[in-house]
Amino acid sequence: MTDPITAVDFHFDIMCPWAYQASLWMRDVRDQLKLEVGWRFFSLEEINRAEGKKHPWEREWSYGWSMMRVGALLRRIDPALLDRWYYAAGTALHVDGRKPHRREVAEELIAQVGLDPALVRQAIEDPTTHEDVRADHDRVTGLGGWGVPTLVFGAEGGSDRARALFGPVLIGPPAGEAAIRLWRLLTGWLEFPALFEIQRPKSQADLRAIAETFRPYLEARDWITIQKETP
Repeated sequence: MTDPITAVDFHFDIMCPWAYQASLWMRDVRDQLKLEVGWRFFSLEEINRAEGKKHPWEREWSYGWSMMRVGALLRRIDPALLDRWYYAAGTALHVDGRKPHRREVAEELIAQVGLDPALVRQAIEDPTTHEDVRADHDRVTGLGGWGVPTLVFGAEGGSDRARALFGPVLIGPPAGEAAIRLWRLLTGWLEFPALFEIQRPKSQADLRAIAETFRPYLEARDWITIQKETP
């Protein structure tokens, strides 16, 4: 892909601490380069669903899925509201150790960003918000995606031109000039369509730093994390 990159879709699940870290970096890059960032959904509950268990859209309330349904309704009103909701809910879970996956906390956070808490109920009572979340999820899995964060480039040119990259997977997201350097490195991968994976082994010190960064999330989650093997 040689054309200048002016837009990117960022697929996330509010439940994912890695996606939250990358979203902070993505906002910094967006603001510096004046990128158009489309916040898109991906369901860890669905991709890691055990055989025989209910799909998240078959439940009255599903942790990440329901938070994204609220986001789907907000996106219809104004995409900027989804940006605000993801930042507020993500910060609540991954920094403050709150539980935005609980309905009453979601309502508090909606009020906190200056919106009507009734929007949470409205989103859950509207079955079409299932369709919005599922459409985003199906698009990225159709490109081979299996987790988040996943960045999709070229989507505006149609599905045959869209290209997906998983990552960046990081803590301590860089800001300023360092954020732009990481963006250039990451988008450079698009030049090499047969380059599938580079991974940095994690030392014990790395694992301790990750555990400390994710401590609020680990203490606030009400679910058992299940992750299928990466394809």
